[in-house]
Amino acid sequence: MILVMVRRLGEMVFVLVSISVLVFLIFFATPGADPAARLAGRGATPATLAAVRHSFGLDKPLPVQYVLMMKHLFVTQDLTSFVNPGEKVVPAVLQAVPVTLSLVFGAAIIWVIAALVVGVLAAWARDTVLDRLLMLFSLIGVSMPVFWLAEVANLITQARYHDTWLFSWVPALGYVPLSVSVVGWFKSLVIPWTVLAVTYIGLYGRVLRSNLVEAMNEDYIRTARAKGLSERQIILRHALRMSLITLVSMFGLDFGLLAGGGALLIEVVSGLPGVGELTYQALQNLDLPFIMAAVLYGAVFIVVANTVVDMLYAVIDPRAR
Repeated sequence: MILVMVRRLGEMVFVLVSISVLVFLIFFATPGADPAARLAGRGATPATLAAVRHSFGLDKPLPVQYVLMMKHLFVTQDLTSFVNPGEKVVPAVLQAVPVTLSLVFGAAIIWVIAALVVGVLAAWARDTVLDRLLMLFSLIGVSMPVFWLAEVANLITQARYHDTWLFSWVPALGYVPLSVSVVGWFKSLVIPWTVLAVTYIGLYGRVLRSNLVEAMNEDYIRTARAKGLSERQIILRHALRMSLITLVSMFGLDFGLLAGGGALLIEVVSGLPGVGELTYQALQNLDLPFIMAAVLYGAVFIVVANTVVDMLYAVIDPRAR
């Protein structure tokens, strides 16, 4: 088991280094991608371009540029923005991380609990009206774009019905740090949590229901029935554990993607200054250091999440051990 974990960690480091090289080459070595031209502005003279390249180290060979970029990003952490030279990249990203993690953790708790309820109820009442209704609502949730649902939620809670008793407690768009006010933090995130969770509740619920129905035909389930266990005990004690393997894989990918900046749309619409919002601003300004830092940050979360999921297999599935 220890050797497997060491091998997984080695693979993780290799993947992260490969991603950093690939991202650097895309932004700095692709034909036509000249950061100096962007920094110098339109109509810059060759002398100005040469001065900009020298000041930012863009006149050095690509391997040297890569090493310097990684040094400024991970070692000295003094890499600055190309658009706002006085703004440091790493502190800005680290400041945005708690916002994104707060959003994703809260939404994940909601969608996991709700999906378990939906999937188990649908499998227990399979081929009944309740099963069909749950799957119908799940399909509707999966089909709604998250940015559209967030806009509708803002329209209802911030404008149309904000003065009513139902939504008068909803604060203005933005983020309240947990260290400032626990209640304010919760209020600022409860609507984005719910909006972000809706899609995943439907998706996870449908997958769990399908896995449970398939597991109910396995030999160990028939053995459990022969022992006289009730249907509730069979589903919760036996079928559910094996059906969670697929959900764990999905959760690792989805959580890593969202925590790595994949919640960009909900952050922009809800006014949350997270990593997604930071990436959106960097893309608008073509601020390469910020874009590169955001991409690498997202890659770290995705790779780490997948590594943790691989290790969890041995805990959930005895056959993996």
